[in-house]
Amino acid sequence: MTQTSTGDAERTIGLDLGDKWSEYVALDADGRRVGVGRVRSTAEGFAQLSAQHAGAFVVMETGTHSPWAARQFEEAGHPVVVANSSELALVTSNVRKSDRRDAEILARLGRADAELLHPVAQRQPETQQRLAKLRARRSMVRARAEMINSVRGTAKSLGTRTASCSTDSFHVRALAGTSPELRDAVKFEIASIAALTAQILLAEAELEAIAASMPAVAAMRQVPGVGLLIALTFALTIEDPARFARRRDAAAYFGLAPGRRQSGERDPKMGITKRGNTEARSLLVQGAHYILGAHGPDCALRRWGLELERTKGKRKAIVATARKLAVLMLALWATGEVYDPMRGARPAAAEA
Repeated sequence: MTQTSTGDAERTIGLDLGDKWSEYVALDADGRRVGVGRVRSTAEGFAQLSAQHAGAFVVMETGTHSPWAARQFEEAGHPVVVANSSELALVTSNVRKSDRRDAEILARLGRADAELLHPVAQRQPETQQRLAKLRARRSMVRARAEMINSVRGTAKSLGTRTASCSTDSFHVRALAGTSPELRDAVKFEIASIAALTAQILLAEAELEAIAASMPAVAAMRQVPGVGLLIALTFALTIEDPARFARRRDAAAYFGLAPGRRQSGERDPKMGITKRGNTEARSLLVQGAHYILGAHGPDCALRRWGLELERTKGKRKAIVATARKLAVLMLALWATGEVYDPMRGARPAAAEA
């Protein structure tokens, strides 16, 4: 588990992670520099830095390398904080920005008060692997969609159209009845679409198997509109439902809560922050679209959202419904309760 204090460490290392090289600045207990340089962004490079400053408090930013780098330093006996890069304007907006300066700022912030870094808990390796499988499926779906659009565009340019069919059957049915010239022009794309479809189906079967081993996913899928991808992405992104002091904080975690810029007497209304995992937020919004859509089943959440839509408009109602959906999913996960779709919508006597 990532630490949020220096403990008994007499030195603090600010580490600016790079793809090939990482800059570091080490400070002693009085804030004086006792080490400056760079190391390879490899296990061997970080092991050398660890040996030079055994037990030092290590501060780094979130990034591609931060999960495994943080684990390596922790296993070597270092207290570690991974700073939320989106909250560090002092680093990201510095007019004299450089990797070494960033490393020193991280070290000095960590030495002063680690809470200033907005520490981020790093996910377990198994969770990272499962999220990687979700990302792989998403990449394949996007690649297939691009190819399908290309085929359709080619058909129109030759004065014809592809047949109406599902995405999964496009490679089989889309070119039925079209000219030999079109089929020859797009044969390589059709072959690639067929291969991608097969791989996507295999990936989805594996994701279903992962979901079957996670009771949290089954609890959340009780809600109509919450399918495999929404529930699995939500569970893997949060990882631990107890991480939030209040369940409504889950909405803010996914960037669905309004921002705030209060100053003096001014406290303007602002849009949602759009912080956090973009894919998870997009999926929650998709779930809200289904709940409020023509095929959404009657439930308390749908009634609430439709009433809001009448007074505030569809766009605000969708976002607000996605926000409530995140809180509902977290509650079902944390409690394991059976979902009651009309809870809160019945008269008080009926609820009792």
